[in-house]
Amino acid sequence: MKAAVVKTFGIAPSFQDFRDPQAGDGDSVVTVRAAALSPIVKALAAGRHYASSATAGFVPGVDGVGIDGAGRRVYFLFPKAPFGSMAERSLVASEMMVPVPETLSDVRAAAIATAGLASWIALSRRARVLAGETVMVIGATGSAGSMALQTARYLGAGKVIAIGRNEERLAALDADVKIALNDSADEALSTQFGERVDVVLDFVWGEPATRVLKAATQRRGSPAGEPRLRYVQLGTLAGDEIPLRGDMLRSSGVELIGSGIGSVAVKDLLVGAGELLAAAPRAGFNTPFESLPLRSIADAWNGDPDVRYILTMEEREPRRDRD
Repeated sequence: MKAAVVKTFGIAPSFQDFRDPQAGDGDSVVTVRAAALSPIVKALAAGRHYASSATAGFVPGVDGVGIDGAGRRVYFLFPKAPFGSMAERSLVASEMMVPVPETLSDVRAAAIATAGLASWIALSRRARVLAGETVMVIGATGSAGSMALQTARYLGAGKVIAIGRNEERLAALDADVKIALNDSADEALSTQFGERVDVVLDFVWGEPATRVLKAATQRRGSPAGEPRLRYVQLGTLAGDEIPLRGDMLRSSGVELIGSGIGSVAVKDLLVGAGELLAAAPRAGFNTPFESLPLRSIADAWNGDPDVRYILTMEEREPRRDRD
């Protein structure tokens, strides 16, 4: 079969032949229709992720949409190594698949799942957002961040706040408050925390996290007790580390929470994916993406980091969806 193959860590995969998977007990060979190129896929293929393989010589891809052995159209998660999702066929545990609604195309289902699952799990399982609460999203101009705003609204948030550097993209987002990370951001952040923020979803960490946490904790030590603030860490695009004072946390209501692989049971990730996809048609979830045939894996791998690429197994013309 044809596949994208990681032959050397840190280098774009090669489009080449790879051996076919064989299903054992409890497995299914899935005929792949669409697979997402997400930041975690690139990190795993570079050997930089904590779940990376020890050796190269594998097909990348942690999820996708395809047809299982029983002929059902499914979204699948965590295919069995070395058969990732970026191939004509992948090997998947039978319990790691959920149905895809008929009204969602293959590429749109793959785009929504890969962009939205992180925030769906963070809000529904980790922070457990309540109706009427205020949710702030740092890194809101990215695919995952913009989906987080939509997910927060769907799950009952009364107010959503978008934080990002790209002012043009920020202006286009559906958010109640939009704060550009420029010289005047600190005052705007302070104002929002003064009015109360219940949940922060942070996709970037680094310097933006330092500024947000400083604003969140500058009014602290109330005799009545500080309100609870669930700060959920989801990504480190702006840096792996930040300076963090212990006394800042002691007199605040901040709770630092991680959300990612290992923070919840794998079965909860899959159930969450099923919930997200089932909700997508009625919620109108949407995220921009560009679809390319798998043979163009190198173009996607080395392409615009701000674009979410969906690889398809069909030889079709490239498509950019910005609706």
